[in-house]
Amino acid sequence: MARCVIVGCGCRGLALTRVLSGRGHAVRATTRYPGRRAEIEAAGAELFVGDPDRVATLWTAFDHAGVVCLLLGSASGGEEQLAALHSTRLDMLLEKMRDTTVRGIVYEVRGTVAPELLAAGAQRVRHACDRSLIPMRCSTPIPAITRRGRSRPPTSSRACCSVAERALTDRSGPADRRGSGRSRPR
Repeated sequence: MARCVIVGCGCRGLALTRVLSGRGHAVRATTRYPGRRAEIEAAGAELFVGDPDRVATLWTAFDHAGVVCLLLGSASGGEEQLAALHSTRLDMLLEKMRDTTVRGIVYEVRGTVAPELLAAGAQRVRHACDRSLIPMRCSTPIPAITRRGRSRPPTSSRACCSVAERALTDRSGPADRRGSGRSRPR
């Protein structure tokens, strides 16, 4: 039984998988590429082949899950495809989650996708979560500093792991959890 589902298991998703599974959490990682099975399973997750552009392919990934991490901040595709992914597709995905065991959503708010798309996506997630009393937390990649003092590209694995673990272990009621954890962008 997966307690945490990672939608968009690319580089940051694999890093998050390693951390969460290393801490004893059951993880289900989604990818649209079945050839990544060995890599994902080696990181400690159950593989689930699904595509956020085709919401119906992800429906059963949420079975018995407590938290969903939407790591779509660096998704690839054309402008129209990315706009749909962070709007209409995201709305459909959130609507499907309402009838599942999901009790927490972590949404990645930074990445290579246009900031305005991610901000609009965060608003959509916030609205859906407020409507359904599902707690929402936003994960912001934090730049890592090298030993020489230069910053490396942001990585969300630690930040996302922190908010995902809080969502996994939080036992308070939905109204108490909403808004706790990492601050939501305004």
